[in-house]
Amino acid sequence: MKRLVLLFGGIFLILCGCSKERNFDERELHFISPEKIVGFDPIHASDMYSGNEVGKVYEGLFEFHPLKRPYELMPNLAESLPSVSEDGLTYTFKLKKNVLFHDSPAFKDGKGREMKSDDIIFSIKRLADPKLQAKGWWLYDDKIAGLNEWREKYASQETTNYSDEIEGIKKIDDYSFSIKLKKPYPQFLYALAMPYSFVVAKEAVQHFGKEFLNHPVGTGPFILPVFDQSNRIVYLKNPTFREKLYPSEGEEGDDKLGLLADAGKRIPLVDKIVVDIVVESQPKWLSFQKAKADLLEIPKDNFDSAVIAGKEIAPELKSKGIRLYANAQLDDTFFAFNHDDPLFKNKKLRQAMSVAWDRQEANKLFYNGSAVESQSVIPQGLGGYRKEFKNPYVKFDLEMAKKLLAEAGYPNGKGLPSITIQTRNETVARQMIEHFAKNLEKIGITIKVGMNTWPELINKVTKRQHQMYTMAWGADYPDAENFLGLLYCPNSSPGSNGSNYCNPDFDNLYKTATILQDGPERNIMYEKMNEMIALDMPWIFGFNRTKFYLSQAWLKNYKFMEFNHSQFQYLNLDLEVKKELIKKF
Repeated sequence: MKRLVLLFGGIFLILCGCSKERNFDERELHFISPEKIVGFDPIHASDMYSGNEVGKVYEGLFEFHPLKRPYELMPNLAESLPSVSEDGLTYTFKLKKNVLFHDSPAFKDGKGREMKSDDIIFSIKRLADPKLQAKGWWLYDDKIAGLNEWREKYASQETTNYSDEIEGIKKIDDYSFSIKLKKPYPQFLYALAMPYSFVVAKEAVQHFGKEFLNHPVGTGPFILPVFDQSNRIVYLKNPTFREKLYPSEGEEGDDKLGLLADAGKRIPLVDKIVVDIVVESQPKWLSFQKAKADLLEIPKDNFDSAVIAGKEIAPELKSKGIRLYANAQLDDTFFAFNHDDPLFKNKKLRQAMSVAWDRQEANKLFYNGSAVESQSVIPQGLGGYRKEFKNPYVKFDLEMAKKLLAEAGYPNGKGLPSITIQTRNETVARQMIEHFAKNLEKIGITIKVGMNTWPELINKVTKRQHQMYTMAWGADYPDAENFLGLLYCPNSSPGSNGSNYCNPDFDNLYKTATILQDGPERNIMYEKMNEMIALDMPWIFGFNRTKFYLSQAWLKNYKFMEFNHSQFQYLNLDLEVKKELIKKF
């Protein structure tokens, strides 16, 4: 999905005892998510929080291996990796047999039927259906032969005919099909592992109609009969889930860490998952301290009490068997301008606002000094990032900011209207914009804060109902194209380019670079695009973050994963260890 990530949040996975009487017999995981989600329709799973929930009940043809690093795709609903034609355009897939959809009243006698090729084709067409305005359409836009033409054909018609054949999508038999691309698409298999591409059943879509988003019917390891939009989501182990085994190999050192202890066991390894929606960070921290949380991203206000000298776990926590993880992220935080607004056509204004922000102070206040200042759109760790490149507008220089603002036509801010930045209803999110606003006030710019729930914020960005917004983007797959696409004009809202930025020179480079296979030639083009964007400043670039997590000793099989929507089925807990160590809390 292109996975949107909140600027100040992360995914918080928490195992908790929900009553005074602790149950040491039931394999029940408890997680905390910091935001409500809109629903369980995969084609609209545009943020990490939605993707993590959708990934418990729905599945794709491929998924990322939970242990191997560098990240490696492995077959999931597909029987194997596809065969590819000599010209690199036609992919032929074979499906696993005996994969069942969840039992549901959508099916005859309420029994889930077997998934087949028609379901894959239906799901792709649904993603392309112009009536549905799928947030994930950008993944396939101008990629598959005949798909755009099919979409355009039904854009003005009252109904969409899903039986109408598409040149590039062919059913071979019930368990095999082919897809022909219009041009090389090196990220194609990655796209098939994203929540947008997860497989849905036609019967469920038709049976539930507009309520489909609240009645998820997938093939995944957990079931959720009804999503009631409450602050708690309860998943049960899917009783008809196929035989799928925990992996028997990972990367070097995984065996010593106990990550292969469940090798060969049938998954999922737990009977229930409970997800509680908790927005503020302190209740999460208290839950962890009371041993009601198994895995927690350390809140900024508790960092110094949990981590010593920025890298060692505090002795009090270590004595309880608690483990510390520090992981550099493939992500960008940013303040995005809405380039539909004529005000932000002014590049000097954008540059002035960037130079007026004291990132060094913001890093200390909000990331405990652990983040790296973003120089442009590609984060460290991906091809196209050059460590030696420094953006001349990513620095704190008030005199330079004042000069740029005057050149923009607003000396000392005179004549410039106030600017509203949309964010979410969370204390740290508000504090960071307030810090930004105080910086810009010094050069005469007035910043206002717009507070929203997470679904409200996504909705405003999708419908272009914002002046600026703050967010972050976490990688959907390990390729810089995933970040460069955020500024590609055809991806403008409701696509992944929520800033609605358009630069013909950048777009032309993007079209060329993104059909190249990974290698030096593509990396050189990525570097050029990255540095072009740095100077044009379509966003105010923030940080590439390092996240710090704590886990309880009884949590098993946790390994940090960027693309974690499929990770939950592999987690486990040691009830005997928990029963013994809980005495220390």
